[in-house]
Amino acid sequence: MFGLGWGEALALVVIALLVFGPEKLPQAASQAGRTLRQLRQMANNAKADLQANMGPEFANFDPADLNPKNFVRKHLLDDLENDWNGTSATTTAEPVAPTPELGVGEIPPYDNEAT
Repeated sequence: MFGLGWGEALALVVIALLVFGPEKLPQAASQAGRTLRQLRQMANNAKADLQANMGPEFANFDPADLNPKNFVRKHLLDDLENDWNGTSATTTAEPVAPTPELGVGEIPPYDNEAT
């Protein structure tokens, strides 16, 4: 529960009892629950509207992918894991021929268009 242990949760209950009193605590808890439910519904509606208005090319878009941890995991670590397991995410690349090594005193090729 939000990373809270039993001690912290108990301390919050005691503080809530002192602030609201035993008579108004159930009302405050139900109001907090209603507010949380409304916020979740608003967030879900905003997410659905965003996905509906972005078009078909973003059908598999998930806003959680914009979180830096998820972004790094999805775009960097999955590729590393695929390489480690011997599978490749992209199999359309052609193998590159190795360049021949230069001998002693040989001048490397010079490309006028590259400079």
